[in-house]
Amino acid sequence: MSNISARLFVLLQKILPKYWLTAFVFWLARRKTAWLKNFLIKQFVNAYNVDTDEILLALPDEFESFNAFFIRELKPGARPIAEAGDAIVSPADGTVSAAGHIEKDQVFQAKGLRYSLADLLATDTAEADAYINGAFATIYLAPYNYHRVHAPMSGELLTARYVPGDLFSVNAATVAKLPGLFTRNERLVCHTQTSTGPMVIIFVGAMNVGSISTKWTGEIRPRKNGVVEQLKLPADKDLLRFRKGDGIGWFNMGSTVILLRPPGSTDNFAGISAGQTIRMGQSIGRTTPTP
Repeated sequence: MSNISARLFVLLQKILPKYWLTAFVFWLARRKTAWLKNFLIKQFVNAYNVDTDEILLALPDEFESFNAFFIRELKPGARPIAEAGDAIVSPADGTVSAAGHIEKDQVFQAKGLRYSLADLLATDTAEADAYINGAFATIYLAPYNYHRVHAPMSGELLTARYVPGDLFSVNAATVAKLPGLFTRNERLVCHTQTSTGPMVIIFVGAMNVGSISTKWTGEIRPRKNGVVEQLKLPADKDLLRFRKGDGIGWFNMGSTVILLRPPGSTDNFAGISAGQTIRMGQSIGRTTPTP
């Protein structure tokens, strides 16, 4: 996309009724009328050249709706999990938007654009300060990608907070042109604890993402206004624990996952670079114990 086209695309998003469009997509994707959902699935598979051999259920009949296809499960073994004990694995299929070192409290978005940890996490300064000079990875899930999100490391969920916000697209053109994109959009911020220190997993909402779901919070619908909400979690601690590669949630349409680690706890995600296509389960970096 050219520079002018990208600017026009961002401008168009500012005037579009994004919440209305997202609500319509949410409704349409959940229609169970056989001919309609089959038509949508077939058109999508053909348009995006989806690899159907790795899908667990038969297309299109075994999916009750287009959304059920969109959050499809894969056949066992389709995404091997990196076995090395110190490997941090990709939580999703997608494209690396950016990854590396957090410079003080500033996270890289695109050339000339950064955003602060405090704005991203929408929390108190002390909590954000834990990741100053740490490491981050931003992974974009295009509409055609496998859309389930998995645990990059073994650990336990501590808190989950929903941050209301906008619904701008998170594609490359918008990332490059819209300052503070990931701090403007709605997001679900999951603070976890691993054997080598804390890790934040952030689900970023976007236009046409009808909802974000996790196994702990259930389905969360977009909400533009309101306060940051600390979500109620299961009382049973065993339900909050997860192993590397376990499924933890999914997007209902394409979006972005951001990972944060404290300083000194990783190799700054040296296993990946911007623009790289990655698959869930592959190693994207190495972890080291925090001081």
